[in-house]
Amino acid sequence: MTNLKTKALQFQGLLIASMISGMGDANAAGNNFGDIARNITESIEELPGMITGLAYMLGLLMGAMGVLKLKDHVENPTQTPMKDGAVRLAAGGALFSLPIVFESMLNTIGTTTEFVEPARLRKVEFNVF
Repeated sequence: MTNLKTKALQFQGLLIASMISGMGDANAAGNNFGDIARNITESIEELPGMITGLAYMLGLLMGAMGVLKLKDHVENPTQTPMKDGAVRLAAGGALFSLPIVFESMLNTIGTTTEFVEPARLRKVEFNVF
């Protein structure tokens, strides 16, 4: 038993020594809060794309489940209420349209710090001959 404890202590010492020797390189690179924040923002740049893909997939899945529940209702109306299928269809439609709504919201508000201005009518033409 003591031999096992000795081996464990040696392993822990080796692990701590290797971590300390590796820390010098990490601190030399200048890891500070700004670098950590930049790494986080770079890491989540692809998050909207992933959410879009998930929303489309879950929307299609919910829509298909809604159609199947409506089919179950048609076959046996006393067992399956119609609202089960309708709720799944509505949720699927909402999930499927989420990326489109999000993109139109970003286009309306904008992603810069400038103020949003309404569209101006520059010129009116009536092409009547």
